[in-house]
Amino acid sequence: MKTIQTVTGPIKAGELGKTLPHEHVMLGHPGWQGDRTLARYDRSECVKKCVEMAGRLKQLGVQSLVDATTNDYGRDPELLKEISEKSGLNIVCCTGYYNEEEGGTRYFNTLSQFSDGAELISELFQREVTEGIAGTGIKAGILKVATKQNAITDYEQMFFKAAARVSKEEDLSIFTHTDFACLGSEQADFLIGEGVEPKRIMIGHCCTSTDLSYMVNILEKGVYIGFDRFGIEGILGTPTDTLRIACLVGLLAMGYEDRIMLSQDYITYWYARPVIDQILGTFLPNWHSTHLFEDILPRLKEAGVSDEQINTMTVDNPRRFLTGE
Repeated sequence: MKTIQTVTGPIKAGELGKTLPHEHVMLGHPGWQGDRTLARYDRSECVKKCVEMAGRLKQLGVQSLVDATTNDYGRDPELLKEISEKSGLNIVCCTGYYNEEEGGTRYFNTLSQFSDGAELISELFQREVTEGIAGTGIKAGILKVATKQNAITDYEQMFFKAAARVSKEEDLSIFTHTDFACLGSEQADFLIGEGVEPKRIMIGHCCTSTDLSYMVNILEKGVYIGFDRFGIEGILGTPTDTLRIACLVGLLAMGYEDRIMLSQDYITYWYARPVIDQILGTFLPNWHSTHLFEDILPRLKEAGVSDEQINTMTVDNPRRFLTGE
């Protein structure tokens, strides 16, 4: 039986269980370190809050979570391991970088002026999935890439090429970040063109759109898509959960349940000034760690979605995606 790499070591595919495939245990935007005088970081507080979050998920039957925090956004594998050990929640850590406009771009942009950037990045990804991250021995179990809008930039293409190379060499899956439901099809085409198997690709945040043709065009390539931002409603042009549910029900009626995964993109602990929790609590009152299972799944059932379809999207598809079944 195939295994899945978690922060505490490999687990059998059957141990994955009910899974949230795109969440953030902790996250800090590039630059937060320079605000440490006022921006909080209390490790013990972070562990406590995240273990409590994991406990709530486990009470709802969730067994696993894929952490989508990239190398340049505050990823902390040792913290993830401690949270996993204390809570019993399986956590898969990623290796990857965010998009050019909003990520920590200067480092690899500079190196790529003197060397093959994709080669340097693939060396990093390879090391982190085979030997461990920064001497911790904790291995990444998935690759992440991201774009902004309009086009996949030259900078972003370096990461896509590197991720594709390591995906093929190490038989690993790739999940992506898209902005405003742009470039999902282009992301899939690029990775497939680099030789990645469609079953190893999940195009993220497709539910930021309400355009079914956009989603179907991606699904027809054989890749997975993420309905992975439940709870993020009405800001920056995002649709309501009601519209997301309508789109999802439409796709299920077309028979796409074996290529859709559900999540929230929720951030449990921000590396930021404490006011961010107050702001988000005001503008995104439904965005929390248990929203999908407590609120959305019951609404899906009311809309006629079967328990079997829900199990496919929350158990079977994450397992197939992470193992390459």
